[in-house]
Amino acid sequence: MTDRPLALITGASRGIGLAIARRLADTHDLLLGGRDEQALAEAGVGTPWPVELTDHDRLAEAVAGLDRLDVLVHSAGIAELGPLAEASADTWRRTLDLNVIAVAELTRLTLPLLRAARGHVVLINSGAGRQANANWGVYAASKFALHAYAEVLRAEETDLRVTTVYPGRTATDMQRGVRSQEAGDYQPDLYLRPESVADAVHTAVTAADDAHVTEIVVRPRPR
Repeated sequence: MTDRPLALITGASRGIGLAIARRLADTHDLLLGGRDEQALAEAGVGTPWPVELTDHDRLAEAVAGLDRLDVLVHSAGIAELGPLAEASADTWRRTLDLNVIAVAELTRLTLPLLRAARGHVVLINSGAGRQANANWGVYAASKFALHAYAEVLRAEETDLRVTTVYPGRTATDMQRGVRSQEAGDYQPDLYLRPESVADAVHTAVTAADDAHVTEIVVRPRPR
């Protein structure tokens, strides 16, 4: 048992989630959420917490094993692009299930622990959660929903801190997939580093107790 706060980070096997875990490792005990157990074990920090977020029964079992939680970071997500006319019901379900419903369910299950700690919920959103563009309809809808969810959670759970982070394009495997769907080049030198997004999360999580950082927008600096 340690006196350090405990943070659970989803999507921690790679990309922004992994960068957040490494950034918080000096100040927090960590649970690394994700499906790739080997990648979680190789992260170099924290304790793997392998679970399929959209399997709500397994998720409830995993949460039942926790006896404390101070910080919950929602970083897992998917992005499937294309025109609305071609967006199938399955695409909508996959996207909303992971990007919205899993977030709501994991938060609901951990609320007793977060309330006890007067804890912090961090939601990694997207620029698409502030502005919707053509071919981004399904993903943007999920991120606009996530914005609304954070607003209501903040209003209802006034003892918690709730922070939404809106990164611009970030150099991750997910961004590589997005650029492929856009039939464009993947240019990581023009994007944010995952570590830069992690720095923003660290700023919010370690803010003085009297401060509540509600939203952070992080965009790539033009180069």
